[in-house]
Amino acid sequence: MRIGDAAAAAGTTPRALRFYEERGLLPAPRRTATGQRVYADRDLARIRVIRHLLSLGLTVRDVRACADRIDLLLADPGRRCTAPAPGAAPGVVQLRIDALDAEITRLTALRDTLTRQIAAPQNVA
Repeated sequence: MRIGDAAAAAGTTPRALRFYEERGLLPAPRRTATGQRVYADRDLARIRVIRHLLSLGLTVRDVRACADRIDLLLADPGRRCTAPAPGAAPGVVQLRIDALDAEITRLTALRDTLTRQIAAPQNVA
């Protein structure tokens, strides 16, 4: 399957597929003798997993960090993420949750500051 057909089948664009390859999310596909990319059904499944992970809110950086384990999701689509062992480095999902918590804290503080500024009486000279 050529890049345009593969992109359509995966619900994306050829440009997105090239972007995934450039960022290390998708291994470079086989090429024809004329240099055109050829995608197999397994590649399409991998593209769908990548799109799903990105739609969940993971960043390209997050997905790249676990790109070598995407094939595990292909083998067992019902596979669940397990909590890291005590003392282990936090996983990609926990890092994303921590980043979201930090962003929520930052936005809450910004909202509170703006609310105080709006509520403060104006000094009219």
